[in-house]
Amino acid sequence: MNFNVLRRRFFGDPLNALLSLAVLAAALLWLPPLLRWAVTNARLAPDAAACTALEHGGACWGVVVEKARFILLGRYPDEEAWRPILAAGLIGAGWLLAAFRHLPGKTLAALLLAPPLLALPLLGGGVAGLTPVPTELWGGLPLTLLLTGAGMAGALPLGIAVAYGRRSQLPVLRAVLTACVELARGIPLVAALFAASFLLPLFFPEGLALDMLWRVLIAIVLFAAAYLSEIIRGGLQAIRPGQLDAAAALGFGFWQTQRWIVLPQVLRAVAPSIANSAIALFKDTSLVTVVSLYELTGSLSLALSGDPEWRPFYLEAWLFIAGVYWVGCWVLGRVSRRLGG
Repeated sequence: MNFNVLRRRFFGDPLNALLSLAVLAAALLWLPPLLRWAVTNARLAPDAAACTALEHGGACWGVVVEKARFILLGRYPDEEAWRPILAAGLIGAGWLLAAFRHLPGKTLAALLLAPPLLALPLLGGGVAGLTPVPTELWGGLPLTLLLTGAGMAGALPLGIAVAYGRRSQLPVLRAVLTACVELARGIPLVAALFAASFLLPLFFPEGLALDMLWRVLIAIVLFAAAYLSEIIRGGLQAIRPGQLDAAAALGFGFWQTQRWIVLPQVLRAVAPSIANSAIALFKDTSLVTVVSLYELTGSLSLALSGDPEWRPFYLEAWLFIAGVYWVGCWVLGRVSRRLGG
């Protein structure tokens, strides 16, 4: 990029030049003290006394080193720690491959859908000689990735079905689905989580208990599916009727037309919006702490709440968590560009 390109991009007109100078001035004002705090005066060693001596004049990254295992893996048994690491690795690897490799549609779908399904028995155990681990001990990053991956894997096909149902010629079906979508969109996710935790068991036969994790997953899938259905429905409405007429003239049936002509175009067109929903769900998984499932942010709270020695350095720990979320959102953004490209 040569000088003329930079000049046109950042100083092409008076307003753009003014904004560029304002950003540059803010960077010159704030970056030096930030770098001194985060890098120059920081302490990386897990030494609480040395961090206290800094008197917050430098960052204490030692809290991340000291609490990394608990933050990232939660209360999962130490002797079985390889299982949540592998589960998170499978889901993360699927996201990375989808973000940075040009892959066929079926391969891409398998990379995004299969890892969460494999992570469930890997974390739960009881199969292939794995020791059973109750879901209340699952936590940290693996649980965050699992809730996001499994939630989207269940919500996308359900959202597609609801979108088609709302375009149905059956008025009762349209009315019921519209009411469900509007109800889901009209309440916060935390309310849906509480309803799934305390009301959903009332609908099951006496003696049949559904694990809290499954109840939370049901709530997340239904909640996300409501939003995805509107995204898909908007994409369906953008398809020109002439394409449907041309498909009928070629002898395609309704489902053949949808499978080979309509849905591929719709999913490609709304891929950024679907990825935006995935990013929102990735961050909203932090709300499951209200029903005693301790994902990434919940594990951090547990790690610091019971340790007064490291509790004063919560800012550094939360910045680390923010970095993890930023990386996850950036990867999902790359996935959306691959799907929409």
